[in-house]
Amino acid sequence: MQFLVYILAYPLLWLISILPFRLFYLFSDFVYILVYRVIGYRKKVVRENLALTLPHLSDAERKVIEKKFYHHMCDMFLEMIKTMSISPKEMEKRFHVTNIELVQDYAKKGKSVILVASHYASYEWLLTINPKLGFQGVAVYKRLANRYFDKLIRKIRSKYNTEMVETRKAIPTMAQNQRDGKLSLYGLASDQSPKLDRIFHSMKFMGIEVPVHTGAEMLAKKYDLSVIMVKVKKTARGYYEATFLSIADDPKEFPNFDITEKYLKEVEKQIHEAPEFYLWTHKRWKHKVE
Repeated sequence: MQFLVYILAYPLLWLISILPFRLFYLFSDFVYILVYRVIGYRKKVVRENLALTLPHLSDAERKVIEKKFYHHMCDMFLEMIKTMSISPKEMEKRFHVTNIELVQDYAKKGKSVILVASHYASYEWLLTINPKLGFQGVAVYKRLANRYFDKLIRKIRSKYNTEMVETRKAIPTMAQNQRDGKLSLYGLASDQSPKLDRIFHSMKFMGIEVPVHTGAEMLAKKYDLSVIMVKVKKTARGYYEATFLSIADDPKEFPNFDITEKYLKEVEKQIHEAPEFYLWTHKRWKHKVE
């Protein structure tokens, strides 16, 4: 059944990917109507999250953000599909990095790093920067249930030679690379709610005390990896700008959880600046600490 679903969906995905951008975003507008107005995908979750984290705004103001968010979410999902056929030249034009030299300097120093990113703006197109890094980019991801779509996603995300590593294989990969002296940049999305059996710290995130992911910080200290984050902003429809920010050059010098808190405070700043570009469909605040 998984294969049947895949072979039926793949031709459609390919056709979407080769649409000229004008038609591509018209199609995204249609998907928005379907997802937001007809299906109402996770609309209750989005409204609860917005009301919880942006209580200072009126219902009308949050409704505007809600609609903008769904438009952006549809764009972002389809842009991932667009990666199947988009040329490197076109991608270079649409996803601009302001300070790639910050990352390249770590490679020159012979220092592997952990790159922490949030589910904000275009975290999918972020994977296209790998050829510019100066060392191997490794993206840690959660495997999809459908093995055929999982293979497709890995193929799309690996188009720019990014190495895809499942979450359960992240630690063995880091350990092996360290033994082999292989310089790498490990990309982790570290802004979502952790599993209950992996809660080690909580903090106020968007004004709500919640458990937070501390895995990136723990791994950085264990393997002596510098920590940087990337802040991506949407400059226009289909255009993004990424900026790197140093979080911790020597992580072992930081008290426990300071690195995690420093990173998430930067994520908060992004959200407050333009909340419509955050992924509000995730139940980020489901385990509130009372």
